[in-house]
Amino acid sequence: MNVMVLGAGITGITTAWFLRRAGFHVSVIERQDEAARETSFANGGQISVSHPEPWANPSAPINALRWIGHPGAPLKLRPRLDAEQWQWLAEFLRECLPWRSRRNTTTIAALAVHSLAGLRRLREDAGIADAYDAQKRGILHLFFEDESFARAKGRIGELASFGIELRPCTVMQCAVIEPALAATIPRLVGGLYAPDDESGDAMLFCQALARVLATDGVRFHYGTRIERLHATDGGRVTGVEVCHAGSRDKLSADAVVICLGSHGRRLLRPLGEHLPIYPLKGYSITAQVLDVTCAPQVSLTDESRRIVCSRLGERLRIAGTAELGDCSLEIDPARIAAMLEWVETRLPGAIDCGCVVPWAGLRPAMPGGIPIIGRGRHHENLWLNTGHGTLGWTLACGSASVLAKLMCGQKPPVEFPVWGE
Repeated sequence: MNVMVLGAGITGITTAWFLRRAGFHVSVIERQDEAARETSFANGGQISVSHPEPWANPSAPINALRWIGHPGAPLKLRPRLDAEQWQWLAEFLRECLPWRSRRNTTTIAALAVHSLAGLRRLREDAGIADAYDAQKRGILHLFFEDESFARAKGRIGELASFGIELRPCTVMQCAVIEPALAATIPRLVGGLYAPDDESGDAMLFCQALARVLATDGVRFHYGTRIERLHATDGGRVTGVEVCHAGSRDKLSADAVVICLGSHGRRLLRPLGEHLPIYPLKGYSITAQVLDVTCAPQVSLTDESRRIVCSRLGERLRIAGTAELGDCSLEIDPARIAAMLEWVETRLPGAIDCGCVVPWAGLRPAMPGGIPIIGRGRHHENLWLNTGHGTLGWTLACGSASVLAKLMCGQKPPVEFPVWGE
């Protein structure tokens, strides 16, 4: 069976891997000249199994109001005359209800655990364990308010039921786990340490895996823009109209898998396939490490600012924020300034703040944080693996594994609400 994967980000590349391992003949279409040049290009780098709680949780509406007017606010709404935005917001608020948030957290946690196990097998089987600046030192969640720290410690028992270890840490224990936090210690109230979490460069991972796949017979169509899908009235996708080097062509396969992030919703709309995805804009800065004693080896999450920091070899990546309503890739200087202020105060001397590479990307966000994995609702040979929001790197291998099982007509290896069923 010939399968065409649309998109070569972290979701598309891992999907191609699991489908090829399942025996499918696979091709990948990507508009950029290589893999992972868009949303997967410069994300926070965390594989954060220990943080399955989605943005849509009971505290989100209050926090959003509290952050209004703050240029460095973790979550920012930019209202637009866009019916899709307001519909998404209404669904987001519904998912903030306590019981729905708990259900979504449970689903994400189970998929994240499965995904981490899949990542560990994949990198050994593919021989790319040393190809993407992987760190296996865990993630340390930092708290600067007593109330939020006490509330977070309440998650320990729930996460333990999924096999996720989370250790409460005193301020001094945080300093032992990551000595580079010396400047932060006076303001810190405690931490939660997830020893099994990891970090790494998603772009390097994708490009290394793409090279392995190419040698295994997967065909990559880089520099190829997807114009539209062709489908019959009977509910089958018959081909993908593309543009490459100024020439139009129609590519066909037995099945098509959508891994296009926030771009997939518009591509599928003419076919009557509605995806409740909306772009959630995030930022990062990357810089060479200036002083190794000041730069952390353990990946960090500042829970008060929703900023993450990952060591990628000789580089440091600081990322965070979520903006709903700005669908451009334009860099907001205020966002970059907020991250520079964070690293200057939390990790002074770690990098040269005058020499950073800024980046912005559009994460494909679902209202409740549960990605779309399954068959199209109106087309039997259309499959979907998209909508991972801020957890694309964390959930990539698990999602691809689930999709491959479904396409083989088998039960998913983890309990999951399959799309289209």
